[in-house]
Amino acid sequence: MQLQAVEILRQLATPAQSKMVLLVMDGLGGLPHEKTGLTELETAKTPNLDRLAKENSVGLTTPLIPGVTPGSAPAHLALFGYDAFEYPIGRGVLSAVGIGLDLTPNDVACRVNFATMKDGVIVDRRAGRIPTEEAARLCEALSAVKLPGVELIIRPEMQHRAVIVWRGEGLSDAIADTDPQVTGVPPLPARALAPEAEKMAALVNEFLAQANRILANEPRANTVLLRGFGRLPHIPTLQELYGLRAAVIAAYPMYRGLAKLVGMEERPAGKTFRDQLASLKEAWNEYDYFFLHVKGTDAAGEDGDFDRKVALIEEVDAALPELLELKPDVLVITGDHSTPARMRGHSWHPVPVLLVSPLARRNPWVNGFGESEAAKGALGHIRSQELMGLMLAHAGRLKKYGA
Repeated sequence: MQLQAVEILRQLATPAQSKMVLLVMDGLGGLPHEKTGLTELETAKTPNLDRLAKENSVGLTTPLIPGVTPGSAPAHLALFGYDAFEYPIGRGVLSAVGIGLDLTPNDVACRVNFATMKDGVIVDRRAGRIPTEEAARLCEALSAVKLPGVELIIRPEMQHRAVIVWRGEGLSDAIADTDPQVTGVPPLPARALAPEAEKMAALVNEFLAQANRILANEPRANTVLLRGFGRLPHIPTLQELYGLRAAVIAAYPMYRGLAKLVGMEERPAGKTFRDQLASLKEAWNEYDYFFLHVKGTDAAGEDGDFDRKVALIEEVDAALPELLELKPDVLVITGDHSTPARMRGHSWHPVPVLLVSPLARRNPWVNGFGESEAAKGALGHIRSQELMGLMLAHAGRLKKYGA
């Protein structure tokens, strides 16, 4: 769906009293287990999802374009109906906004991973997923870094993740990540992606040198990896495009940050999926569109923990009746991308999607909710960006096009 299609949806959007819910189990898609031949979703006992799949519409989505492995930000932006290539957003900006930092147009933000380095190579990109409290202590230690002409704001995000806001004159976000994305290799030096970013690259490399000295004696988090340099973008909001009053219920700051950039208001998420559902019930009468985000499925996939990912999917399924009691006019359940435990990371594989609505076409040939069954579904194989149009249509929020 090109930018022209977004404009057409904007022109056709019409007010309604309907309620729309997008439930994202991060990294939902998987690959078959070598012994059973079933994916994590197919392995999980999901009677509620299976019933909904038989009674409604299922299909597969490609987050961006075939073969391209998406990051979390563009994958979610597509689910919200935006062209992710039209609005590139640095991961650092999302994290900064997500934890409530105020960015100026000239600020540069980047995401930090505390990591473990041994003999000059990265052995753990996430430092054992240290607790957030430990990351806060390390951020305080890194406040001792001094760079000429630059103010550094360093804050913890969640677990091993943190944020740096770079404030000063002549800074650039055209900096390559220092995270190699794999273990067993050295961290990458900061590299300018444009001539005007040479000064910034030198500052980043000096920051890394000082940070490594400060963290040298830490047992796990003895280095940092930087990624997602960016500036605050301007993105039209869901209110501006479709007249939607939208809310986000997400525990992880990055996803709250992205949702807030597209005009969603933040609601409490708590610590569990049932906490999120309680928050949804409390806010039900205030909004038209709700985005619920479940992070654990993605983390389990990245850790290569097939069984944990299965268990987390089952937890969500068991709680679904509470959501269904609210009787949303449209409920979409999907993932932003695939994170197969076999690959320990994001992948390009299509993602199962379930659309629940009284107006949805049934799938009499579908026997449950999983990758293989979704491939037979009435929705077919679409791009994630096209889901917004389907949600609006099933919610009675689009006028007819043409005579």
